[in-house]
Amino acid sequence: MSAAGTQSETLEFQAEVQQLLNLMIHSVYSNREVFLRELISNASDAIDKLRFEALQDESLFEEDPELKIRVTHDPEARTVTVVDNGIGMSRDDVIENLGTIAHSGTRRFLEQLTGDQSKDAQLIGQFGVGFYSAFVVADRVEVYTRKAGAPASAGVLWRSDGQGAYTVDTIERPERGTTVVLHLPESQQEFCDDTRLRNIIRKYSDHISVPIEMPQAQAGDEGEQEADAWEVVNRASALWMRPKSEISEADYKELYKHVAHDFDDPLTWVHNHVEGRQAYVSLLYIPKRPPFDLYEQKPAHGIKLYVRRVFITEDTEHLLPRYLRFVRGVIDSDDLPLNISREMLQHNPMIASIRSASVKRILDRLERMADNEPETYAEFWQAFGRVFKEGVAEDPSNSERIAKLLRFSSTYEEKETPDVSLDDYVGRMKEGQDKIYYVTAESFNAARNSPHLEVFRRYGVEVLLLPDPVDEWLVAHLQEYDGKSLVSVAKGELDLEALGEEEEGEKEEREQKEKTYEELCNRLKEALGDRVNEVRVSHRLTDSPTCLVVGEYDFGMGMQRLLQAAGHQLPTGKPTLEINPDHAIIQHLQAEPQQRFEDWALTLYEQALLAEGGQLEDPAAYVKRVNGLLAG
Repeated sequence: MSAAGTQSETLEFQAEVQQLLNLMIHSVYSNREVFLRELISNASDAIDKLRFEALQDESLFEEDPELKIRVTHDPEARTVTVVDNGIGMSRDDVIENLGTIAHSGTRRFLEQLTGDQSKDAQLIGQFGVGFYSAFVVADRVEVYTRKAGAPASAGVLWRSDGQGAYTVDTIERPERGTTVVLHLPESQQEFCDDTRLRNIIRKYSDHISVPIEMPQAQAGDEGEQEADAWEVVNRASALWMRPKSEISEADYKELYKHVAHDFDDPLTWVHNHVEGRQAYVSLLYIPKRPPFDLYEQKPAHGIKLYVRRVFITEDTEHLLPRYLRFVRGVIDSDDLPLNISREMLQHNPMIASIRSASVKRILDRLERMADNEPETYAEFWQAFGRVFKEGVAEDPSNSERIAKLLRFSSTYEEKETPDVSLDDYVGRMKEGQDKIYYVTAESFNAARNSPHLEVFRRYGVEVLLLPDPVDEWLVAHLQEYDGKSLVSVAKGELDLEALGEEEEGEKEEREQKEKTYEELCNRLKEALGDRVNEVRVSHRLTDSPTCLVVGEYDFGMGMQRLLQAAGHQLPTGKPTLEINPDHAIIQHLQAEPQQRFEDWALTLYEQALLAEGGQLEDPAAYVKRVNGLLAG
C-alpha cells in the first residue's frame, strides 16, 4: 500500500465522537485489552458482509477467496496491526463510519453521561463503540482500506490522534479489505507481546468463525517470527454449531458481546439445535440492560441470520416480534436459500416457523426464571418490562403466557418497583370479589395518590397501579385474567356492593345525600357547560372534593391524551364530575351565591383534571381564580 495520497483533507470529528474519545483517552476502561476484541469483531463483520455480497457477485473475491483476519505486532515500532480481507470501505464509507456515530439513541446515551468515570465506562460499554476502543491503548491510529470491487487507485488512508480531527487521503492499495495500525505509547508496550496478544484472542475471540492468524514463532527462538509462516490462533468454527457440552459459560458470554455489540455480560440465553423437517440452530440472548435504541422505530441491531454459516442479514422485524426487540443472537438455517431477500423473509413459511419457535423458547426461559430465579426476573422486568407489555396486544396467540409474566405495583405494599403478578393479585382477592381493579396515571406517585383509590382503601381492596404510557394499551387488550375482568377504578359508576359489605344504613344515607345535593349538581353542570357530561354525587371519594370519571366503555383520560398527541380524532364523549358530599368545600358550595359560584366550579373541575394528569387550557386564568378565592 502507498501512503502518498491525493485528495487529502482534514475533517473534524462529529461532536458525539469527540465526547467518546475524550472519555476513552482519559482511561475510562479498566480492561484495556478489549480493544483487540472490538477490532477483530469489526473485521469479522466485514468478512461476513463480503460473503453475503459475493453471493450475487463472485468477482468481489478478486484473487483472494481465502477469508481471514491477521494480527501482527512490532515491538520496536510499538505497533499492533489488525488486517482483514473483507468488504473494505470507500472514502465515503470511511468518513461516515470513522468520523461519525450513525447510532440510534446517541443523544439519549450522551445525556446519561455523568462525569463519573466508572459509571460512564459502563454506559459506553452498553452503547458499544467498536473501532473507537482503539484509542484506549493507542495515541495514533491509521486505517488503510479499499472496498471490494474498486480499483487499486481507490484506496483510502485514515489517520488520527483522537484529539478532535482526522485526515483522509486517497492512496494506491492493491489488496481489498482493511488494515488498522495502532501506534502505542510506551505505557502500553505490554500489547506488543506475542504471547499477550495470543491469550487475548483466545480469551475473547475464540468463537469467531473466521481464522485469526498470527505469524508463527520460529522454533527455539521465542519472539522471532517467520514472515510468511502463519498459524491460526482461534478455533475458527461457529460457536453456535458446537454441542452445548463443549461450550463454556465464558464462551457464550463472549459470543454475546460480539453479536450484540455490548461490553456487558448477558442476563441469560437459550441455545437450541433443531432437526427434522427443518434444521437450524438458534442461540438467543436477553441482555442485562436496555440497548440505547430500544425505543427507536428502526433499531440498529437484532438477530443475525445465517444460512449454512454464511451471514445473510441482521434482522430487526421478521425473526422476532417487536415486543422482543431487545433479544440478540444468532439463527443459522440449513434449509433457507442463500439468496433469501428481505421480501422473502416476510413471507417465507420457514421463517414463520422459526419465529414462532423462538418466541416459545424465550417465553419458556422467562417462565422458568420467574418461578426459580425471582431476583434475576426482577432484573429483567426492570430493564424490559415496559417493552414486554406490548406483547399482550401484539401477540394474541401468546397473550395468556405474557399476562402471567407481567409485573405491577399495587396498593398492597405501594412499592414503586413492580413485583406483583396477576396471580399474586388473584390470590389476595377478597371473598366474593370478581374483578381485578387498576388505576392508570402519569407517574407512580400520581397513581398511588389518585382520588379514585379512596373508597378502595376504605374497603381494603387491592388496586394495581399502572404509571407507564404503554399500560393504557395493555388494559385495552387485556380485558380479563383467570376469568376475572380487569376494571378501571376511574371508569363508570362504582358498585360498592362488589367491594365489601356495607354497614347498616349506608345505602339509605347515600341515597339521601344524592337528593340533598341534586340541586348543587345541577348548578355545577350549568356552570361547567359542555366540559363535562354530568355532575353527580360520588361514592368513591372519602378525602378529595371531586374527581373526573369517564364512561365504562370510553377511552381512559390517559389514553385520550396519547391518541390526541398522535393526531387521532376522538369521539366527543365528556367525563363526569363526581363530588364528595362529605367534603367541607362541597358543603360550603351549597350556600355559595352565584357571584363566585362559577369560579368555584371551574376551580374544582380543573383541580380534578390536574389530579388525572391533564393539561389546563389556561393556567394563568386558573391561578387568577384560585388567588381570588383565597383572598375571599
